[in-house]
Amino acid sequence: MDFRSGPEDEAFRARARGWLEANLPTATTPRTWERTLGRDGWIGLGWETSAPGYGNRSASPAQQVLWAEEYAASAAPARVGHIGENLLAPTLIAYGTEEQRRRFLPGIARGETLWCQGYSEPGAGSDLASVRTAAVREGAGGYAVTGQKIWTSLARDADWCFVLARTEPGSSRHHGLSFLLVEMDQPGRVEVRPIRQMSGTSEFNEVFFDGARAEEVVGGEGNGWTVAMGLLALERGVSTLVQQIGFAAELERVVRAAVDSGAVTDPVVRERLVRQWAELRTMRWNALRTLGTTGDPGAPSVAKLLWGGWHQRLGELAVRIKGPAGAVGPAAWSERSPYELDEAQRLFLFTRSDTIYGGSDEIQRNIIAERVLGLPREPR
Repeated sequence: MDFRSGPEDEAFRARARGWLEANLPTATTPRTWERTLGRDGWIGLGWETSAPGYGNRSASPAQQVLWAEEYAASAAPARVGHIGENLLAPTLIAYGTEEQRRRFLPGIARGETLWCQGYSEPGAGSDLASVRTAAVREGAGGYAVTGQKIWTSLARDADWCFVLARTEPGSSRHHGLSFLLVEMDQPGRVEVRPIRQMSGTSEFNEVFFDGARAEEVVGGEGNGWTVAMGLLALERGVSTLVQQIGFAAELERVVRAAVDSGAVTDPVVRERLVRQWAELRTMRWNALRTLGTTGDPGAPSVAKLLWGGWHQRLGELAVRIKGPAGAVGPAAWSERSPYELDEAQRLFLFTRSDTIYGGSDEIQRNIIAERVLGLPREPR
């Protein structure tokens, strides 16, 4: 395949770079920045192909990647609207009704409505089919949702949450699930609690639903598993390439630290740095090769296996390069000077979860073995 950019793509890149240079904020809230992106047409790139009238700007998959590359290179603020733009919106385009698209897509495209994902539960993480959150029909107009979700990114900022819940009492595994849309601003019915991680940060949250109202079901009642799996395939499509841009920046910082500290003279460290670079390039070509493919149950699992292990090894290498200093904080601990983590330590600790969340490595290998290679199912 030819991955080179043509003249039209380079012209698109130049427009993206020029806009970012002219509009990058010096100080703004995440919501204000999302509205700025939406105002000038940089949210919903490519929607026009499958949902005419809802997207802001026509863009091929290659141009969507170019925009992501320029965005990362400009050191623009971290996005808080990406879950709605890159996960829910394509799911509504593929599985939703025209009424649902009309109701929810414009707010996402304008950068006004933020979303979070309600999939994992304390007893249903990698084994998503074990979800127990229940949704009971209330008349003809909606459901009452009760249960707990965990590891929910951006839940404190989100206006809405898409929730995988069990709508058929007594059902099990993949059956009886529905994909519901739940508004977060329901005092007394929706509670968000931040989760403090061993890295000291709180990117994730627990969300408790106590009879929360859900008026919309996407894809029809009982078809939640199909919709949820379709969304996960989207999560590991273009967004995987966007993620790799952040990985490249992290790798560059690790290489710079190795050079500055002299650790690069160690042949083992040097070999591992080269291997990290080569593997990242390979992941990029693989993601580009599979971009836009459908119906391949193994592609998302392969992508997850590749980047999860790669990112974890990068965290290990970052701490190794620091030597003995990698085991202690930058300041001695005391009540007046609390223990703090530096960038390498945060990377190391956070990446311990990369091979678990979003489907553990064991789950991904089972999917590839059973659904792609046709091997016997793992005994339960």
